[in-house]
Amino acid sequence: MTQKTYLFAGASSKVAMEASQLLQAEGHKVVGISTKTDITGYDALYTVDNYDFLNFPALNHVVDGLVYFPGTITLKPFNRLAAKDFLDDYHVNALGAAAFVQAYLTNLKGSTSPAIVFISTVAVSVGMPFHASISMAKGALEGLTRSLAAELAPAIRVNCVAPSLTDTPLGGKFINTPEKLEASRNRNPLKKIGSPADLANAVSFLLSSKAGWITGQVIAVDGGMNKLKLL
Repeated sequence: MTQKTYLFAGASSKVAMEASQLLQAEGHKVVGISTKTDITGYDALYTVDNYDFLNFPALNHVVDGLVYFPGTITLKPFNRLAAKDFLDDYHVNALGAAAFVQAYLTNLKGSTSPAIVFISTVAVSVGMPFHASISMAKGALEGLTRSLAAELAPAIRVNCVAPSLTDTPLGGKFINTPEKLEASRNRNPLKKIGSPADLANAVSFLLSSKAGWITGQVIAVDGGMNKLKLL
């Protein structure tokens, strides 16, 4: 098997760390970029102040895959959302992803089988109360997925994973009591909360040659939340 090098933005994410372990176990290298410094488990780690344009470190080697993990969960009634809420969500979830890809597009083009993966949310495809800001931002990210997939085809595949509620620090406040956890499970057709491993497996698959005929897709990894309503 040919060793590949993958680059993760948002390397402190539990999903990112899980995906890194999966890929490293297969013999690949994973380089992390993060706003945090106390992270282990990567073959190399770069620290940035934020995920802005022109703020990513320059790399002089080929990159076989990019994954953008940074995200936010700003849930408020619509009339309580300020302009800053919308702008912050858009900046982290959509603009940051665009900046990340721009920074390493040349590195990616040196690969024989390059791929890009973004992380969205089920809230884009299913209307949910209090999700106006984050669903707008992630909706832009899904649009970027399809646009880049068309522009970069056939050389580079671009896909997106759209999860439902997952047991990570970002979603922890929604399942931090037995009552909240049970209610969230009961809303899901498969009666479970997603795990970092569920999403990491999807990311690893989309980066791999097994997904070689998949591009421009938003893959729901959500226990059926985006399609099913059980009575």
